[in-house]
Amino acid sequence: MAEPGRLIYGFHAVLGRLRHDPESVFELYVSELRHDARMRRVLELAESLGVKMTRVDNERLDGMVGTRRHQGVVARADARQRMIVLDDVLESLSSLSEPALLLVLDGVQDPHNLGACLRVADAAGAHAVIAPKDRAARLNATAIKVASGAADVVPYITVTNLARALEQMKKAGIWVVGATDEAEKKLFDIDQKGPLAWVLGAEGDGLRRLTRASCDELARIPMQGSVESLNVSVASGICLFEAFRQRNN
Repeated sequence: MAEPGRLIYGFHAVLGRLRHDPESVFELYVSELRHDARMRRVLELAESLGVKMTRVDNERLDGMVGTRRHQGVVARADARQRMIVLDDVLESLSSLSEPALLLVLDGVQDPHNLGACLRVADAAGAHAVIAPKDRAARLNATAIKVASGAADVVPYITVTNLARALEQMKKAGIWVVGATDEAEKKLFDIDQKGPLAWVLGAEGDGLRRLTRASCDELARIPMQGSVESLNVSVASGICLFEAFRQRNN
C-alpha cells in the first residue's frame, strides 16, 4: 500500500521541499514531455537523494492536482505538519543573533494570499507567520505552490486565540504593530530595529477590533494614488522590508 501524503507541485515548491526536508518526499511524478534544464535540475537532485521518480503524461498530473499550473512536476510528501506551536517559535527566537521579526495575519482566508505572504516573509527574513485557526487560509497545495518553497522554510503557526497569542508575544519582549489606514503614524516613523511583529488584516476588512486593541502601536502605509487599500501580501512586503531596511542601514 502506498504511503499517504499531500501533493506539492511546481518547481520552486518541490525543490524547496527536496532541499530542506528530503526525507519527507515519498515520490516524484514528472512530465514525460519536459527535458529542459529546470527539469534536469530537479531530477538530478531527486536522484542524488534516492527519491523514487515516475514519468507520467500531463493529463495525469492535471488530474492529480486539479490544475495545469504544476509545471510538469508533482511530489507526494509527508502530509503530517511539523508540530510547531507558538511557544516553540518564541523559545527559538530567544537564541537568535538578530532581533525577531514575525508576520501575523488576521482574517486572511485566500490560499493565494497566504502563499504570497509566506514568500514575502521568507524574502524579508521573517522568522514565522502566525494566524488564527478559525479565520485563516489552510496551507494547502495552492498556498504551497504560490509560496515557491517558502512554506517549507518559514513556520506557519495557527493559534486558537489570536489576541491571547499577541499578548504572549508581548510578554516575550516583541513589539506588536498593527497596520491600519486609520493610524496617525506612518510605518516609516516607527522604530523597527528591535523584536517586532507586524499584524495585518485582509484587504477590505482590516484588523478585527480585539486584534487592533491588542497591538502596542498602530501604523499606516502612506498612499499617494486613488486606491484605498493594498493586497495583504503587498502590504506585508512593504512593512517587513521597512523593518529589513532599518536593521541593515
